[in-house]
Amino acid sequence: MRIAIVCYPTFGGSGVVATELGLELGRMGHEVHFITYSQPVRLALLNPNVHYHEVNVPEYPLFHYQPYELALSSKLVDMVKLYNIEILHVHYAIPHAYAGYMARQMLKQAGIHIPMVTTLHGTDITLVGNHPYYKPAVSFSINKSDVVTSVSQSLKEDTYRLLNIKRDIHVIPNFIELDKNTLDPHIPCRRSVMAENGERIITHISNFRKVKRIPDIIRIFDKIQQKIPAKLMMVGDGPEKEKAELLCQELGILDKVIFFGNSNEIDKILSYSDLFLLPSETESFGLAALEAMAWGVPVISSNSGGLPEVNFPGVSGYLSDVGEIDEMAENALKILSDDVVLCEFKKNALEVAKKFDIKHILPLYVNLYEEVLKKYAKKYVKKAKLKSGSN
Repeated sequence: MRIAIVCYPTFGGSGVVATELGLELGRMGHEVHFITYSQPVRLALLNPNVHYHEVNVPEYPLFHYQPYELALSSKLVDMVKLYNIEILHVHYAIPHAYAGYMARQMLKQAGIHIPMVTTLHGTDITLVGNHPYYKPAVSFSINKSDVVTSVSQSLKEDTYRLLNIKRDIHVIPNFIELDKNTLDPHIPCRRSVMAENGERIITHISNFRKVKRIPDIIRIFDKIQQKIPAKLMMVGDGPEKEKAELLCQELGILDKVIFFGNSNEIDKILSYSDLFLLPSETESFGLAALEAMAWGVPVISSNSGGLPEVNFPGVSGYLSDVGEIDEMAENALKILSDDVVLCEFKKNALEVAKKFDIKHILPLYVNLYEEVLKKYAKKYVKKAKLKSGSN
């Protein structure tokens, strides 16, 4: 198959999932074309089946905001024609599903009929997509997609609740590639860079937005370190980072917290970690938690959104109501205070993560692609026959 993937090229979950999906499709022998405004951060163009096409948006003084959707839809039309692309897969409804719909309408005028798969990732529905200014366009473009998927059952239910959606939504969870979770054996273990012997390493990775409840993470850690020796690794960047640093200073724990910013060494950090904190207000899926579990790191999280579909209480970690920092700290100590218990949770976390290995998830997407292509083939062959018969 020849597949065009449209996504955001950033560190966010939707871009990561779209990139890893495309790379794996390329390894299978499919021809994959990434179409976005810059190269996705995890995209390695070492596979001859994987291609990247940049969307350029000319700047004109007339426009207060440059019309990216117009540039993207035009680029999609050009790439579909040039590479005979068979299917569009757009990740994140805004503005990709809308741009995809416009591109398909333009292609129809040229006699080209191409199906579109839209994958919903979370804030494109619950935050941005639910805004009154965008809601009609988001509902319209989702309803006009040939196939719609969401990354969790929770997000599927939110989509039906918040938007006027009249079509089926298939739940295909996010995934990880367990085969990649190995470190170079020739590189010595550098756990000592982050913590001293006897200290537990606790980690959080996010974009430091309010929804991640960054102050809760700091306060949970503060309660943990009062009981056992520990260090906190804060990985990522965003609007709440400076406040977090000030809170650490206020609590007198700044020397026990390392702020990495955005890092390309997440795998190394997770491989040394003993516990992952994710007390978010909501998570459509909880990809960061899954990536931690794939390294055998148990998770303390809220029970909001799709997190209960990933983190199993008493097995891979614990769930608590949003804001219950005392309970989260107590649960963390249940895991961290005993080496045997910690070892068991680490083993269980990895076992749960194996259920989300890309080897199990990729066939679900491939099957959807094949089904929609067959439907399109039958539909337009039938139309062609009817047209020729009427002549």
